[in-house]
Amino acid sequence: MDDLIAIPCLFMRGGTSRGPYFLRDDLPADTAARDRVLLAAMGSPDPRQIDGLGGADTLTSKVAMVSKSTRPGCDVDYLFAQVSVDKPIVDTSPSCGNMLAGVGPFAIERGLVPAEDGVTRVVIYNVNTESRIEALVQTPGRKVRYSGTTAIDGVPGTAAEIRLNFMDIVGSKAGALLPTGRPREDLGGIEATLIDVAMPMAIFRAADFGKTGYESPAELDADRDFFARMEPLRREAGRRMGFGDVADKVIPKVALLAPPRAGGAVTSRYFVPHKTHAAHAVTGALCVATCCALEGSVAEGIAVMPPGEDREVIIEHPSGIFSVALKTTGQGAAMDVAGGVIRTARKIMDGHVFVPAAAFGG
Repeated sequence: MDDLIAIPCLFMRGGTSRGPYFLRDDLPADTAARDRVLLAAMGSPDPRQIDGLGGADTLTSKVAMVSKSTRPGCDVDYLFAQVSVDKPIVDTSPSCGNMLAGVGPFAIERGLVPAEDGVTRVVIYNVNTESRIEALVQTPGRKVRYSGTTAIDGVPGTAAEIRLNFMDIVGSKAGALLPTGRPREDLGGIEATLIDVAMPMAIFRAADFGKTGYESPAELDADRDFFARMEPLRREAGRRMGFGDVADKVIPKVALLAPPRAGGAVTSRYFVPHKTHAAHAVTGALCVATCCALEGSVAEGIAVMPPGEDREVIIEHPSGIFSVALKTTGQGAAMDVAGGVIRTARKIMDGHVFVPAAAFGG
């Protein structure tokens, strides 16, 4: 028996993240074995991930697993995994909207969805959040086009537009927009909005941590006292949101808000959760935008929102801006939300990753 086993994968950039995309059937069905294989494929746990595909950063230690869907109205199922860089942990509790951008192209490349001439619609079921997303992929001549004129902050150059329209995003993990029923919670003397739209989050005002909210990721990451202060609040937020002990989970995520400085609606620093995001997560942007639209949230008095219920909400982040098409109906805990974003993706490598046979057998 060979000591290394080859697993087909397509290595892609999705939005501002990247990682291997697998057909779910090419991985072990047993969850424990699957996680061992993913850790081995990414080279974790190791701070450099020197023995695998990981990029020694949370944004480049991500995995997408895709399969043909049996759910009515859905084309494919998407299961996301955040693979810890330095710990033997594979977390499938959150989703990733950036990696999601590559799911439509991957599904077409692997023949799960037939390409249309022009634009191909792929309806994705996100297994992590039990929600649906419509992806509109550019396919002139019935082939995925990756080159184009769309730029997104945090990625050099331009690429073909991929439109993601999110459905069923309210209460993605906690089952409700406001899991506690209130727009603000007192967490150890600091106010937070505990909200779940596409991603469960604890959202704070930067000033309440003695921050401007305009610090760079490097400046924030260097302040270990800040993280030591924030983590107990995040864990308490997770408990109140119904997730139990979240010490080894990446949800809820955290954001710090500050007033906009470049004509947007708000400035956000997003955490993943023990490191500052270099740009901003897609799902986190949907959640932050909704927080800004929620009366009585911690964003009140900070965000500068456009009028109306169907609007473009621009979030300023360390790498530029993130635009969210946000439609809200109703108010308070009963508010309903629909959102869409523009992303891009790029096919980087198509081949096999070699994993020690021992990972399959334990």
